[in-house]
Amino acid sequence: MKALRFLPITICVFIFLSVLGISAFNQPENKKANITKNIATSTDDSGAVPVINLDTNNNDEEMRGVWVTYMDLNLEDNKRSEKDFTDKFTEIADNCKESGFNTLIVQVRPFCDALYKSEYFPSSHIITGIQGANLDYDPLEIMCNICKEKNLKIHAWVNPYRVKTKETPKNLSDDNPYIKNNDLAVETESGIFLNPALQEVRDLIVNGVCEIVENYNVDGIQFDDYFYPTNDESFDKTEYEEYKDSVDNPMELSEWRKANVNIMVAQCYMALHKIDNDIAFGISPQGNLGNNEGLCADVKTWCKEVGYIDYICPQVYFSLDNPALEFEEAMNDWLDIEYSGFCDLYIGLAGYKAGDEESDSGTWKDKNDILKKEVELIRQNSKIRGFMLYAYDSLINEQSKEEIENVIKLLN
Repeated sequence: MKALRFLPITICVFIFLSVLGISAFNQPENKKANITKNIATSTDDSGAVPVINLDTNNNDEEMRGVWVTYMDLNLEDNKRSEKDFTDKFTEIADNCKESGFNTLIVQVRPFCDALYKSEYFPSSHIITGIQGANLDYDPLEIMCNICKEKNLKIHAWVNPYRVKTKETPKNLSDDNPYIKNNDLAVETESGIFLNPALQEVRDLIVNGVCEIVENYNVDGIQFDDYFYPTNDESFDKTEYEEYKDSVDNPMELSEWRKANVNIMVAQCYMALHKIDNDIAFGISPQGNLGNNEGLCADVKTWCKEVGYIDYICPQVYFSLDNPALEFEEAMNDWLDIEYSGFCDLYIGLAGYKAGDEESDSGTWKDKNDILKKEVELIRQNSKIRGFMLYAYDSLINEQSKEEIENVIKLLN
């Protein structure tokens, strides 16, 4: 039955690839590419469709996650040793564990770089101070070991497309994929982003997440909410024109862009599950359901159709009284969409807004129980399997102290 449930997405990928005029087998010739060479067919040597475990989160434990950002992991210039990093992350893990959380979602590839040893991406400036500098220890291995020692799950958080914002990182290394091949990415007003329309980019992303799951004891892979960075038609005009010339009934630009992202997501899902049947592959999109259209993030398809993701965690970063969009209204929008039965729903909470005087028109000001009430609302809906808090800094920040203390009381 599981194999039969998996088959429709295999067919869908074939359809997407053929509509876009893309070869399913256009993969780089290297040992990592062999992982994904036959993703689109998703068969073993006998030609049979593999059995995929769709119940990757099949347990009764409530997800209590904390996002650990690259800023949380940033090291000072004079404190970049293996011991400094180990001490820093041990403190993070201890604080999360003692507060009642059970999962850390750790940002390991923020800028087309790596907080681990990678064949595809340079070392991150977060660890070394300079992107591409020699990495004489393995941060992700250390983080995995610490999490396992403390009975915490760890998900590797990846930004699939972002290469650079305006200011960060200041310099890209010679071995950054964009520097090695400028054709892979596009410079925009907000930064540099890999082009989702390119097969080589999809291969890079798929192979990049596969090497994490192959080499590290992670429980999951998570993508954040950065997909198409702009609606500007010039972003991928060349590729879109080539596509329109290659088919009889071309899709509109927005649908074609969504298809590009969908192929990448589906290929990642299949490649990861072929390596580790128990891996949880998730995405954390924007919390305002409608906003995802502008990013060409086809969240409804990912949730409804089997074979894209194992969980979704929208960033519902709103107060209960936000005049633009209230937390409960946004949460209900996500509850109302259709789910396959094999995609878990978590809710992302805005710990960083707690106690802030200006956020959401000042509705966080002078209150200390907003996050607590939001957790209680989440727990009233059996369709929601838990929550994730953005971010670790809110656990130790004086501004959010009262709100977080009230959440911790619920968890303990």
